[in-house]
Amino acid sequence: MKKYSKETSVGIFVLVGLIGIAYMSIKLGNLGLFTDNYMTLKAAFTNVSGLKINSPVQMYGVDVGYVDGIQLDLSGDIPLARVSMKVRKGIDIRDDATASVKTSGLIGDKFVGLTAGAVGQQLKDGESIFQTNPALDLEDLLAKFATPSVNK
Repeated sequence: MKKYSKETSVGIFVLVGLIGIAYMSIKLGNLGLFTDNYMTLKAAFTNVSGLKINSPVQMYGVDVGYVDGIQLDLSGDIPLARVSMKVRKGIDIRDDATASVKTSGLIGDKFVGLTAGAVGQQLKDGESIFQTNPALDLEDLLAKFATPSVNK
């Protein structure tokens, strides 16, 4: 049996450690490089203030995916924020589903809440959810109550 030198043993140990760190970074970062367990769903909102990439997507309070991308669409009559979401495959989401931008807690982080829908066809990879509810802007709401309205 051949004996390895100290440098070779340390090199192999460091290489195995780096591979382990890279694997855990990919798994904990939800990059999904090694799996194809997610499908892409899209939705358009009039307001997504506070929503970020990698924000959770929840259904009935359970994480079922994450926000993959947010883009501004100025091509139509109304400017919209187009949100791309990665949702775990096997989740039954119908074409009458609703996507809402919600807040966890009073002033917590934003997330996308999905309701599955009851009738219609099951959504496939790359399809869109058409019924959406925008984010509630807490500053606008407080401004309405803080400033008295003047009735003439």
